[in-house]
Amino acid sequence: MIDTKEKILLTALRLFARDGYEAVSVSTIAGELGMSKCALYKHYKNKRDIFDSIVERMYRIDAERSAQYDVPADTYDADAEAYKSVAWDSIRSFTTAQFVFWTEDDFARSFRRMLTLEQYRNPEMAELYHSCIVDGPVDYMRSIFGEMTASGVLTDVDPELLALEFYSPMFLLIGASDIKQDRKKHLDMLNRHMEQFISCYGRKKN
Repeated sequence: MIDTKEKILLTALRLFARDGYEAVSVSTIAGELGMSKCALYKHYKNKRDIFDSIVERMYRIDAERSAQYDVPADTYDADAEAYKSVAWDSIRSFTTAQFVFWTEDDFARSFRRMLTLEQYRNPEMAELYHSCIVDGPVDYMRSIFGEMTASGVLTDVDPELLALEFYSPMFLLIGASDIKQDRKKHLDMLNRHMEQFISCYGRKKN
């Protein structure tokens, strides 16, 4: 059984994903839970405090998954050394796990939908959307592919273009999963894409 603080967090995120962050008030969240605003304030200072807790959890989950699949958790600038020994199998497993997370986990799906709604109304949300779902993943893969290219694991191709080619199908398939609930098919397509990618750009060992 989840505690009251957790119920508040999950309810707020569900409402943010449905109606948008700006449209949902503390009163709305409290009313949905059948509690008073005063009772809610015992757990969170305000709506922004709830939002910050949601974002913090997303970053924590991402860091935990990175550690689980042996890929860098920090940015390249913060920990360049971690990018020098990433294996292709780790990238493939991590990418699959990320796709499943963004398309099947209720918390992640609601977070993504909230940002998708708010990116057109709120500059901060737009920046977060791009950091988590668009530019951030591309930049992350660019750093990994840059090191793999330098070490001879991948062919000598522009790492930024490699990252864009690698991530774009995943971005497209995540969006497609919202309309067509056929995640098994989408996951199969993603895995086929990754196999073709490494077949095209991986250097053959002598």
